[in-house]
Amino acid sequence: MSRHEVIVELGERSYPVIVGRGVSGEVGRFFPASARRAVIVTQEGLPAIDLGGFPHTTLRIGRGEEHKTLTTIEDLCRGFATFGLTRNDVVVAVGGGMVTDVAGFAASAWHRGTAVVHVATSLLAMVDAAIGGKTGVNIPEGKNLVGAFWQPDAVLCDLDHLASLPATETRCGLGEIAKYHFISGHEMLDMELDERVATCARIKAGIVSADEREGGARALLNYGHTLAHAIETVGRHSVAHGEAVAMGLVFAARLAHRLGRIDANRVQRHREVVGQVYGLAEKPSEPLDVDALMATMARDKKATSGLTFVLDSSRGLEVVPGIEPDIVSSVLVEYLAS
Repeated sequence: MSRHEVIVELGERSYPVIVGRGVSGEVGRFFPASARRAVIVTQEGLPAIDLGGFPHTTLRIGRGEEHKTLTTIEDLCRGFATFGLTRNDVVVAVGGGMVTDVAGFAASAWHRGTAVVHVATSLLAMVDAAIGGKTGVNIPEGKNLVGAFWQPDAVLCDLDHLASLPATETRCGLGEIAKYHFISGHEMLDMELDERVATCARIKAGIVSADEREGGARALLNYGHTLAHAIETVGRHSVAHGEAVAMGLVFAARLAHRLGRIDANRVQRHREVVGQVYGLAEKPSEPLDVDALMATMARDKKATSGLTFVLDSSRGLEVVPGIEPDIVSSVLVEYLAS
């Protein structure tokens, strides 16, 4: 496999996304010159990285979305304080999307902004979560409602870490790759793994470079996420994020069809990509309360003007605000019953 370098172009804050085997061993190259110590934030059972003789300590957070909370941020920051981490030092996030979200948020808050380098160990983190600087945690009312934009100094996607991933984690990554299929039109399953990851990174880097804080085109990266986050929250995270995104893609296509934005063939294409190409479920297997899903979607962070979805059309994906709740509810009932 080849080594790839993708640049997220943000002027003086530009940074590389490195994709390849063994690249986590390069992490020290991306520490700020001012750094004199580092804190590694990770979870039990994840790969260890070698910082050589660089002074550091390791803090581990719990597994599962129930640990993606403000309490965990406080625990990390108290660990930073105990170790004596300064604003000039560096946080190193080693893990999947939960770890990069949490560690990135803690770094953004510590002394009002401390450098962070992400070592992505899951497919989902490599193709999406670790890139772009969106960090955050959950509250009972919804997923990722509290957070900050805080760009890393580098993202290292070490493909060696993927071999030991459980099937659920692989499916999570495939759900995000399916999303990129509809954003870009790229057919990626015929690509080698390194090129597939690098292609997703290029797509996201290009969008983030043009719209860092989600004022326009970056919102398209949320395709499938409005219902996905509701499924995760209402289902108490019994459905993993990437799998929920795949379900959200199918629902969004059905909603777009009801609104006259796409035809039935395009809806079927969504079902084929999700179910046949990527082998993912089209809807939750367990019953979920429609009213609870609707209430959660209304609190989604994109919902600044009523119920808001990214929807397909003959012009491509678009952000569509202010959709009538009765229409969304009707389509949701049909989708869950189908």
